[in-house]
Amino acid sequence: MSPTSVPARSRHWLWPPMLLLGVVTAMLAWLFIALLSGRQAGWMAVLAALDIAFMLRLGTFRAGPARVVVTLLVTLLVALAANWGIASAYLGGSMGLNPWDSSLRMGPFMAWTLIGLANGAAEWLWLGVALVIGWWVAK
Repeated sequence: MSPTSVPARSRHWLWPPMLLLGVVTAMLAWLFIALLSGRQAGWMAVLAALDIAFMLRLGTFRAGPARVVVTLLVTLLVALAANWGIASAYLGGSMGLNPWDSSLRMGPFMAWTLIGLANGAAEWLWLGVALVIGWWVAK
């Protein structure tokens, strides 16, 4: 076997931990920036989409429609989780709960209402831009 030959075992198992790392870092960064700035920080959706697409690429997820779909779905998931965390932090803070306890007690109807009230047209536009950029980078 020559020193430059490729091993028979491929490294396609790296993408799940890389994706998990990308999701956690993007969500926590979005949550911290939004809470520190006092705004929703919708522009973080673009950074989350880039982070997820690059993590999938680094984790050797093969290019194609599957990587694009995973990038777009996970970007939407990160946006939902970050907005849920922002809403629960603001709501829980006024009731004396930490964000984790508040997020576990907040139901989907209340979360949807608070997210709808907090996000304006600019945040939805940033999410649309993030999906287009995520699609472009992931393909």
